[in-house]
Amino acid sequence: MQANQQKPVVLVTAADLAPQALEMLSSFEVVFAGKQPTEDEVVALCAAHRPVAIIVRYGKVNARIMDAAGQLQVISKHGSGIDVIDQDAAAQRGIAVRAAVGANAAAVSEHAWALILACAKSVNQLDVRMRAGHWDKATHKSVELDGRTLGLVGLGSIGRRVAAAGVAFGMKVIAYDPFANVAPDGVTLVELDALYSSSDIVSLHCPLTAENRQMLNRETFARFRRGAILVNTARGGLIDEAALVEALADGQLRCAGLDSFDVEPMPSPHPFQSLSNLILSPHIGGVSDAAYVNMGKGAAANVLAVLEELARTAA
Repeated sequence: MQANQQKPVVLVTAADLAPQALEMLSSFEVVFAGKQPTEDEVVALCAAHRPVAIIVRYGKVNARIMDAAGQLQVISKHGSGIDVIDQDAAAQRGIAVRAAVGANAAAVSEHAWALILACAKSVNQLDVRMRAGHWDKATHKSVELDGRTLGLVGLGSIGRRVAAAGVAFGMKVIAYDPFANVAPDGVTLVELDALYSSSDIVSLHCPLTAENRQMLNRETFARFRRGAILVNTARGGLIDEAALVEALADGQLRCAGLDSFDVEPMPSPHPFQSLSNLILSPHIGGVSDAAYVNMGKGAAANVLAVLEELARTAA
């Protein structure tokens, strides 16, 4: 279908957007790309509708998509992780890139704690054993968090929420963040190697960059405290997945909880599926009832702010 709208178009790489966000975009024609659209589908929609803005929920936005959208002025992430947008290509084309920073912080931090607690208390494993008719009260011991060390890689809006809960649990909370000059109450800033070697639980809350891709690998896992727990609600590319499988299989790590993966959706079959001490969720940490609204409104607000600023500049 060819575009013939009088209103400028905002393309959403998903099948829906929160009603509150749609209301904010009432002066635009909002076009939905469908559930988990392919690159070719997004390119075709860009060519047909020539959007001035793209709100990114699923998939990536690369130079090919940008070039197909000849009037594109802003790419707005429905969330905080803009690694799915080719930022260099956007900068070369004068296209603004924005993120809805903090919009899903509560949801992601809560999910991080769900994974931490499930790992520490063997929730999944005990459930499986109970359903198979076992009663492991005499043999099982869980990890008590009080007095243990929680190491956070990243102290943004999500990391700080996770830290606050760790302090409330009576944990010693340490963190590494090269951009943090001051730590919240109860948190001590340390170097990354010290965090690896000192933590009973390591939780990742940093963006994925070219510099930190596969920052957790065979070498770094060897420096972890034996029997530590790892949780990742950030980006899958931060972890060498083959090295993680080895660390879990040989007991270097007691357990891990993952909400993000190097390739998404996670391929099946996958080595992760055979590990009983690994808890998996399909990158839904930031997907809650409230976060869905907050991310939609944040993404819409960023679109409006960029377009309004460009209009003022051109006037």
